[in-house]
Amino acid sequence: MLIKALRWCGVCFQNVNPSRNYMVIRGVCDRVGSDMSKASEPYFVGVDVGTGSARAALVASDGRVVEQSVQEIKTWTPEPHYYEQSTQDIWGAICKVVKHVIAGVNKSQVKGIGFDATCSLVVLGPQGAPLTVSKTGEPEQNVILWMDHRAAQETAEINSSEHPLLKYVGGQVSLEMEVPKLLWLKRNLSETFTNIWRVFDLPDFLTWRATGVNTRSLCSVVCKWNYDAANQSWNKEFLKQADLEELTRDNFEKLGSDVQPPGRTVGKGLSEQAASELGLAPGTVVSTSLIDAHAGALGMFGCRSKGSSSSDDVQGKMALIAGTSTCHMSITRDACFAEGVWGPYQDAIIPGYFLNEGGQSVAGHLLDHVLKTHEAYTELKTKLGADKNIYQHLNKLLPELASARGLEEVSCLTEDIHVWPDLHGNRSPIADPTLRGIITGLDMTRGIESLAIKYLAFVQALAYGTRHIIENLYHHKRAPFQTLLFCGGLAKNPLYVQCHADICNLPALIPDEQEMVLVGAAALGAAASGHYNSLEKASKAMGGTGQLLKPNPRTLDFHNRKFKVFLQLLEDQRRYRNIMQGE
Repeated sequence: MLIKALRWCGVCFQNVNPSRNYMVIRGVCDRVGSDMSKASEPYFVGVDVGTGSARAALVASDGRVVEQSVQEIKTWTPEPHYYEQSTQDIWGAICKVVKHVIAGVNKSQVKGIGFDATCSLVVLGPQGAPLTVSKTGEPEQNVILWMDHRAAQETAEINSSEHPLLKYVGGQVSLEMEVPKLLWLKRNLSETFTNIWRVFDLPDFLTWRATGVNTRSLCSVVCKWNYDAANQSWNKEFLKQADLEELTRDNFEKLGSDVQPPGRTVGKGLSEQAASELGLAPGTVVSTSLIDAHAGALGMFGCRSKGSSSSDDVQGKMALIAGTSTCHMSITRDACFAEGVWGPYQDAIIPGYFLNEGGQSVAGHLLDHVLKTHEAYTELKTKLGADKNIYQHLNKLLPELASARGLEEVSCLTEDIHVWPDLHGNRSPIADPTLRGIITGLDMTRGIESLAIKYLAFVQALAYGTRHIIENLYHHKRAPFQTLLFCGGLAKNPLYVQCHADICNLPALIPDEQEMVLVGAAALGAAASGHYNSLEKASKAMGGTGQLLKPNPRTLDFHNRKFKVFLQLLEDQRRYRNIMQGE
């Protein structure tokens, strides 16, 4: 029975110690195998393309992830701050993972599929062939990754126009958005720009590749392309001021004129070719897409704490999708214009709500940098192996250090160490990609204890950054938050989550189902197929329950004082720049 069950549930097998959890594996997998044997049960496929991998999940109508699979994707870095990918490589990875997750069910049971992906720029030439975005000239490299920072000059020029449309992106576009990248292509790869047939946000490329229908998701175009959602149109004046008048021709054909909200059916579903490649039935319903972080937010907005009879008001929730970078998502019924925070984006996730999106350009990657650049890393790596084991060791060590120093709270270990964490620039709420990191309180201490305290200081700094975003929203009259919700790699780190709860003084809800980005993608398919009659109902039905962590009231005063220092570090950095510029 165990061997049969493991065929259905490879993820369970990978995440447990077989010598200790034999009965748990058998119990969970037997249930999954039993569920999958129900030939009439509907399932939905969620596909998520992140920065480094493509993932797929087979998801039941109640939000249970039945099976999942992951496949790495390639990234080229031809020079510093340039990051390029390939749609051919990405689509090939998607086909592998989808075929894997549906292997145990009948094709007819898969009622819908939803795609999410990073907000990366896809460029296609005539007949949909890949068109290079690289100075190397390689056609395969036809995607500029979201984190690519080549378009700094173009970003500054677009922002200098002070066009009224910029009020929807916190006053200025980010160099991670698509219009600056398109302007860079025009100026630096003119042959590519001239031969553009279509340009897509990566999530919309996936729905086009799946159906052959040139539909764009409102989520992508309003959040990353400066589409005017209020007037339901592209803005000719904005594009002309950005020196991209060519994109306004033929009814914005290259940008896409058919813009639909998330959760709508695209065309007639999967094309014959795509169905064959994915292993699904032709005509399987395909939903309009979401950006990856937005899919995570959709999945989490419907999550509720255990014992709660219903999901709380979604206006009171901030969803943190915390991985390589962190996105801070919240929705309101009334528009909130907050300087330095993207949005309000009308209908960008759930129709009828305005989205505000904050973020930190690096979060998980920052902690990895702190860990791997410390002298003690090699010793810990040799002793403990995987990085996750090192983080677990540091989390366990910190209370021991606090106790040894006579401190009642772990937080107090950083009383004299303060960090501004924007080593890769600030996305929100300062919206300044040129900001850099600061650390004060350095001493001559070496070894693992030194690393543990430095690690704690950086985790706290990320949480102070979240509080900075929240207080900025409050300054612009946003309704109060009641809960923080977490998914992504950092959500699995209890120190990160508890620091956020303590520093923001808000309870933190961690969904029982950890793969909420995949659940959100699957919810798109559930809504588009008509299994649920709205995206909001799909979110609430599939969001499930979670564990609630309450803030520690004993640390509130400490963190209030450290937050003042955090804000002072920003002012100090600005003052140092002014001094060096002779002001």
